Amino acid sequence: MIEKIQYRQLKWLDITNPSEKDYAMLLDDYHFHPLDIEDCRGTTQRPKIDEYDDYYFLILHFPYFDRDNKTVRIREVKLFWGKDYIITVGKAHWVVKKLFDEMNEDLQEGDEETQEMMASSDQLLYHILNRLMLETNTLVQRIGAEVDLINYDIFNRRARSIIEQISVTRRNIILLNTTFRAQLRVLHMFESGGIKGFIDPEVLDMEDYWGNILDQYQKMYDSIEDYGELIEGLSQTFDSLLTNRTNEIMRVLTYFSTIMLPLTLVTGFFGMNVEFPFSPNTTAFWIILGALIVLMVVIILFFHNRTRK
Repeated sequence: MIEKIQYRQLKWLDITNPSEKDYAMLLDDYHFHPLDIEDCRGTTQRPKIDEYDDYYFLILHFPYFDRDNKTVRIREVKLFWGKDYIITVGKAHWVVKKLFDEMNEDLQEGDEETQEMMASSDQLLYHILNRLMLETNTLVQRIGAEVDLINYDIFNRRARSIIEQISVTRRNIILLNTTFRAQLRVLHMFESGGIKGFIDPEVLDMEDYWGNILDQYQKMYDSIEDYGELIEGLSQTFDSLLTNRTNEIMRVLTYFSTIMLPLTLVTGFFGMNVEFPFSPNTTAFWIILGALIVLMVVIILFFHNRTRK
């Protein structure tokens, strides 16, 4: 399905579920490289920018939050960038589709801000990337809030709940870190001048705009690295807490077993069905009972003094 919005000479084509007919149209009408079309058919491509004489082909990765599984997932954004067109291909990030629909509606209403965004393909690409950056930043802040929540609840909540939360958050951070690190090299090409674009620098210098995109991305990448270190520290702290709690439980059980062992031995010894001295005398019962109590108190005092040293 191909949807199109156009302002003056600039077109934005959004091909959400491309068919072979759509791919043939891209080859015949726009003369894109067959390898780029093949990349559009794939679903697991690395971030990259391919430069040609009259267009660029971009594959970028941006995260989104899967509310059903409470995990972060990655969606590819594949687009062709020419002098008078932007073509997004495949099931891209939901932000791209939302921006497309908003701009289509605003252009029909004659919105001046949207018309300014459609002044050139360079400006349109910047606004697409900037909207994706804003959404990604919101997700990064959400990850940060989850880390803060773990830090707050680590001493209050049940172990099973904390373990699950730490595992999910760590997975999300690792996925984001891997995605950001691979894509930084691609975005550096914009700011370093490796990607020239199509707008005349005397009309509008895009270098500052590309630098803004890179700054946002670098800031989010630094935050994710910090969150990764924090979650590792919290995980180690939680492991230490669990170990300490286990040791406390084992110490109590050891005290109980050690106290009961001599008492069980004495009562078992006198419980045998044989004759003992003073066995007909009921006073012997109270003597034995008193001796057991004294023995128990001695053992308790012994362990109490040992633990205070």
